[in-house]
Amino acid sequence: MNDARELTHFNEQGRARMVDISDKTETKRSATARSALIMNEATLTLIKEGKMKKGDVLAVAQVAGIMAAKKTADWIPMCHPIPLTGIDIQFSDNGSNELYIEATVRTTGLTGVEMEALTAVSAAALTVYDMCKAVEKDMVISSTMLMTKTGGKNGDFHRNA
Repeated sequence: MNDARELTHFNEQGRARMVDISDKTETKRSATARSALIMNEATLTLIKEGKMKKGDVLAVAQVAGIMAAKKTADWIPMCHPIPLTGIDIQFSDNGSNELYIEATVRTTGLTGVEMEALTAVSAAALTVYDMCKAVEKDMVISSTMLMTKTGGKNGDFHRNA
């Protein structure tokens, strides 16, 4: 486990700080995150068939995820506001009771976009919940995780499984 001296978001006094990235090299960077929602099969069917009363759940969730990725620095205190060059959100399911949301975010910049990808899937999942809560309140948002990351001095990351 790291101690406070190894953590980059703390200054010499042990207080939070935003890391100075001005000496970093600009590189192409990407990150993909994934989240899942567990729900009744009937709810998933309503979503897939576009029959939810509030409208096209996946279209609204997709826009919410994109908007959230662009505003990550407003949500997460130590994140740098960075220009994003691409955001793609896709949906899939297990054919039964799980909806999967995957977001890939790209930039050419000084810092990575892992938090932007995680924020995108989180906002999309919350939007699905919001649009479906009248039908099912006990949906579970689960398994939000970073799947891949490319670029930067720490190299690439690919989740096993």
